[in-house]
Amino acid sequence: MSAQPENQTRPRRRWLRLTAALLCFGMLGTAGGVWLGWQRYMGQGPLTADTAVVIPRGTGVQGIAQRLADAGVIGHPLELVIASRLRGDGAKLRAGEYLFTGGISLKAALDLIISGKVIVHRVTVPEGLTSWQIVERLRAETNLSGDVTAIPADGTLLPETYQYLRDDARADVLARMSADMADALDRLWAERAPDLPLKSKREAVILASIVEKETGVAAERPRVAGVFVNRLRIGMRLQSDPTIIYALSDGRGQIDRDLTRADWKLESPYNTYVVPGLPPGPIANPGFLSLQAVLKPETHRYLYFVADGTGGHAFAETLDDHNRNVVKWRRVRDGE
Repeated sequence: MSAQPENQTRPRRRWLRLTAALLCFGMLGTAGGVWLGWQRYMGQGPLTADTAVVIPRGTGVQGIAQRLADAGVIGHPLELVIASRLRGDGAKLRAGEYLFTGGISLKAALDLIISGKVIVHRVTVPEGLTSWQIVERLRAETNLSGDVTAIPADGTLLPETYQYLRDDARADVLARMSADMADALDRLWAERAPDLPLKSKREAVILASIVEKETGVAAERPRVAGVFVNRLRIGMRLQSDPTIIYALSDGRGQIDRDLTRADWKLESPYNTYVVPGLPPGPIANPGFLSLQAVLKPETHRYLYFVADGTGGHAFAETLDDHNRNVVKWRRVRDGE
């Protein structure tokens, strides 16, 4: 076979060299693209500070990608769309409110949304608030949703710190508080001391609400409860100022002035200076410790107590001793 002319073989060689070069460049470009994509997926993201992002229910992958891009979590929505498709877990992305840390990678952002580790909010309800005050506190929680159409009865809600998620309903939080109060009361009632002058769980809550408002010192509550239990046993009036305040405030639990002597003559079933026994209902929502104190009160012979100027109270068995304690308190109050 005769050799091909030189002018025919040279173009073919050039074409082969060009094709090989293009293939090499293509392979390098592909490798570079893969490397760059991997860096965008695993490397530090553009977010400069911790940021909360809400993903509403029903939001698809593209909607999630757009929200994260708008918040600066990722550079472009397409990054998350492509990454989720390559991972095959787009259907696993979950709605909720998430906290993305500064510099979070695309991979970590996807992992977080799939994990469902949403932001947990908390609302603390102090002991001794009326139900109206508790509802107002929940209304002030902007991360909760829905309004409260009816104020729960006083004494039916357990003060505590409650966790919730963004857009949880206020009514649902109240329902949890009510269930917790019922559970706590059932448990404490079953373990109550014998021979208490309390006929029902409701009476226990009524007395506990008075104890709650009389002292903020936890260690004193069983002793204060013991004073009221002693009074109930001998038919002595409870004479508790907080019950009058409750009546004067129309159940809202506070007034903007001190009580006067005229207030002690108020015609109200809640005036325990006039009406014997317990008032007709709780004057607040007592906490667990006050409920426990009433159902397991301290055993003593005290019938009186008055503030001692240190945040606590001075207790007395007789009226004479009590009057002396009152004189001491007035001196402390007046700075003498």
